[in-house]
Amino acid sequence: MTGHEAFLSGWGWWWIFPVAMMVLCFLMMRRRIGCMTGSPRYRNDRDPRVISSSDSAMDILDKRYALGEIGKAEYEEKKTTIARSDG
Repeated sequence: MTGHEAFLSGWGWWWIFPVAMMVLCFLMMRRRIGCMTGSPRYRNDRDPRVISSSDSAMDILDKRYALGEIGKAEYEEKKTTIARSDG
């Protein structure tokens, strides 16, 4: 087989699939590692669920209450505790 027949049979192009899979895996792992390391390229600072190290105790408490992680009674109790420790 030569030319057009070899292309249609696929035997001359077998190497494309493994190379494409390696490139795809590389790109997926690169994106995954960027997400895990908190790379600014992948992190959304405007996401209210993200608690950063620069947030104050009240900011964190407000976010947890807004997300429903804590109830109103616990929120009020912790708010009072934080206000006492600040002043």
